[in-house]
Amino acid sequence: MDKLGLGSHINDGVHWLVDHNGALFDVVGRGIEAFTGTVEAALQALPWWLLAALAAVVAWRRVSSGFAVLAALALGLIEALGYWPQTMATLGLTLAATAISLLLGVPLGILAARHRGVHAALRPVLDFMQTMPAFVYLIPAVMLFGLGRVPGVLATVVFAMPPAVRLTTMGILAVDREQIEAGQAFGASPWQLLFKVQLPLALPAVMGGINQTIMMALSMVIVTSMVGAGGLGGEVLSSIQQLDVGLGFESGLCVVLLAIVLDRITQSFGRPPAAR
Repeated sequence: MDKLGLGSHINDGVHWLVDHNGALFDVVGRGIEAFTGTVEAALQALPWWLLAALAAVVAWRRVSSGFAVLAALALGLIEALGYWPQTMATLGLTLAATAISLLLGVPLGILAARHRGVHAALRPVLDFMQTMPAFVYLIPAVMLFGLGRVPGVLATVVFAMPPAVRLTTMGILAVDREQIEAGQAFGASPWQLLFKVQLPLALPAVMGGINQTIMMALSMVIVTSMVGAGGLGGEVLSSIQQLDVGLGFESGLCVVLLAIVLDRITQSFGRPPAAR
């Protein structure tokens, strides 16, 4: 029994938001739906072989020729299994949620690195965001935005944004003080120091945060099938409901292949291109 009544207060707060800010949530929801729909439509419009070729070229340039072949084969296998539309839907949701997470997370990370008070205030919030069970985020998202892609994207943003904030902050704080002082000695302004000294030197950490954000977004997008977000998560959910092991294995394999390609390619942007 909840002696403090915390759950009741939270429910009352969410209901108050729904009752008094419905128009605002409608506008936000339409914007996110339009953005996500545009990203997904663009991916769906590309022939599978073209996207596989693009992934192979990027993998060859950034990772290795061997991984370029693996990336092309992985995407070809997804097409052969018949899950290409669902995979593109999942990729669209992942990219949309990642873009929003980075749009919010990287500036917050920069702000936290420049102001200790902001850093101290953000740490418990980020801890909460990362440790709260992912399913919990779906409840208020559905109450505020209904079923579909919008609550899925927003719940994914909350779940996936912390690595972008943390690693951006860590990367900037790890920049050698002597290099900052050298920039100051040449008369660089705080903004010039940030964009010409700190961020370039912190790039490996920032890219690590982007990589982790993408991976966490992909994992959460699968969970959001519970609220009708669609994609491969919908196939995984159907396999559970039908106790269909084959469907679960095939759709799960597509998730794994997509994750490997995204992970290795995004990791590569935090280091110099591989020698070929």
